[in-house]
Amino acid sequence: MPGRLAVLTVVGTSLLCSMAAGQPIDVGSRLELMIDDYLIEAMAGGAALRLHHPTPREVVLTHDAPWEGSGCGYHTVFRDGDLYRMYYKAWHLDPQEGKLNIPHDTFGAYAESKDGVHWKKPNLGLFEFEGSKDNNIIWMGKGGHDFTPFKDPNPACRAGEEYKAVAYGPNPTGAYAFKSSDGIHWDFLQAEPIVTEGAFDTQNLAFWDSVRGEYRIYIRGFHDGIRDIRTATSKDFRTWSKPVMVVFPGKGEVPLYTNQILPYYRAPHLFVGFPTRYMERGWSPSMAALPDVEHRRLRSSGSDRYGMAITDALLMTSRDGVRFHRWDEAFLRPGLRTKDNWAYGDNYIAWQLVETAPVMENAPNELSLYATESYWTDNSSLLRRFTIRIDGFVSVNAPMDGGECVTKPLIFEGSQLALNFSTSAAGSIRIEIQDADGVPIEGFTLADAPEIFGDALERVAPWKEGGDLAALAGRPVRLRLVMKDADLYSFRFGE
Repeated sequence: MPGRLAVLTVVGTSLLCSMAAGQPIDVGSRLELMIDDYLIEAMAGGAALRLHHPTPREVVLTHDAPWEGSGCGYHTVFRDGDLYRMYYKAWHLDPQEGKLNIPHDTFGAYAESKDGVHWKKPNLGLFEFEGSKDNNIIWMGKGGHDFTPFKDPNPACRAGEEYKAVAYGPNPTGAYAFKSSDGIHWDFLQAEPIVTEGAFDTQNLAFWDSVRGEYRIYIRGFHDGIRDIRTATSKDFRTWSKPVMVVFPGKGEVPLYTNQILPYYRAPHLFVGFPTRYMERGWSPSMAALPDVEHRRLRSSGSDRYGMAITDALLMTSRDGVRFHRWDEAFLRPGLRTKDNWAYGDNYIAWQLVETAPVMENAPNELSLYATESYWTDNSSLLRRFTIRIDGFVSVNAPMDGGECVTKPLIFEGSQLALNFSTSAAGSIRIEIQDADGVPIEGFTLADAPEIFGDALERVAPWKEGGDLAALAGRPVRLRLVMKDADLYSFRFGE
């Protein structure tokens, strides 16, 4: 039968039978990212999921104040009205022959911006360092290791707790909770830690999950000597469930440091994370060829891994907060910089994405991410901004030779279909709508579908008869995408 999934694959009839047995996925009018294979029944030709990578931009912060140093990291960034807020650990690492000297404690520090590009460290006057309060230190003492705030959108949030934070603390060991009414002046939410089962020696974080109506925390754990990620939930931020280990079905063990998980702001039913991958590669000719080999050997004289470990960033996604799809290809590679690079502590992506103005004129807004570099070096470290297309983490991609993708049965609301897509000048996307059994629906067949080409964050898909989908709303349908030299990042049904 022309247009059916049988044209996509040699398994033909057996695949059609499995298609008919599938339960429809109710996508309503929510945005769906092509960030995993959850919605995909089959792909053929050259069609495949493609991981995209952020573009490096400018250094936005140099951590060179006396209370900062070469070990600054665990950044948190979020938009708060007209202000962008940033929190991070202020720390200095001074490797010496046979040891690592740490000249001051770890503090929580603060910066802010009007545009997410140009940042300043305000003089907060809250805590004294070396006899002066002229600094941007926002927290000292227990919790300074990874002080990680968020603004709480829970409608039932208590007065005075509009901003919350979590951080590691000892005696007793655990994740401690903090509260603030303005994001600047902080106090403990309670004296005891809110979660005690875990290792916590990373950037622990928590947030309000508006889709599921609960708070969720992610912390460090260990099993069989391997670093892992644990998660727990709470209704009131005080009493938490027993932490469970995040799992990656079908994937092998990989040591992960940070997790950087958050519901994606445009599609909060999806969790997106940018964990740090930690690799001890051992000494070899390639290790010796990396930048700053003498400093690398100096670091290793104190502990071998300080010099031979290297870190990069991955992408992982989930639809329930526990089972994640993890890309093993790096989302952010260490890169080609020839100095102060390929170090343990580089490429830690800050928690939370923010939308910022475009780099190019007449372009739409884009997403900004921030990542550490120049860790361990001299008396400072750096934070660099990166940008990526909105929704642009992963796409269904087809080469010029072409490819096809068919979705599982979907139930939607609305009268039109909007795409976030990109093609070359010669590329295109054509969309056929099929019933649940893969039979093309009259008026929405491939022959009724004009070629779509261009580049847009939201373009309504056309059909020859106008493309009003209202009559199809509420019934199971499939999308058949016939593509060449094109990427589809996300789509949404709606009005």
